[in-house]
Amino acid sequence: MDGRPRAVEVAPLQSDGSLYGFLLIGRWPQDTVEWAKFLVLAVQMAAVPGLLPVSTVFRVREELPERPQPGAVGLVVAEGQFTGDHPLKPGLFAAAQPPGLLVLHPPSSTLASVPEYETASGCVFLPGLPHLGLEHRAAWVEADVDGTITHLVSRTGINPQSDADTAALAMLLAA
Repeated sequence: MDGRPRAVEVAPLQSDGSLYGFLLIGRWPQDTVEWAKFLVLAVQMAAVPGLLPVSTVFRVREELPERPQPGAVGLVVAEGQFTGDHPLKPGLFAAAQPPGLLVLHPPSSTLASVPEYETASGCVFLPGLPHLGLEHRAAWVEADVDGTITHLVSRTGINPQSDADTAALAMLLAA
């Protein structure tokens, strides 16, 4: 080994032709920047035509299926939509708060910051415990299917109410 930590590998999962989630292999992202790198890959998948029909919320899960891929450490799986055919159920995250939530928006639901690119977008929200000194963290990405990143932000110490995506994700965790 050369002293560098093992890579975070990501394998997209699909079910019935739609993006179902992601398998994380090797290790978990260690910080907000590594979660932003994961989010770039997730948003690029959301930009694939037809793979993500509507904006969808994903849960970070540490539990693995019975026979996971060797080296798998966790999953990021679709939980539902804000509206539409598979809406999120109230209190879905009440029993066990996940270590993070993501929302991915397909190009049809993204107002591109650079109009010449048809982009998807997404946000990962990693809730903290501010009263214990652990700050909320988040990252936002806008990218196209070819890998062009038109917007990327990664922050620690965010106020969830300062952005529509983080406010919605924080509300889901609090409900």
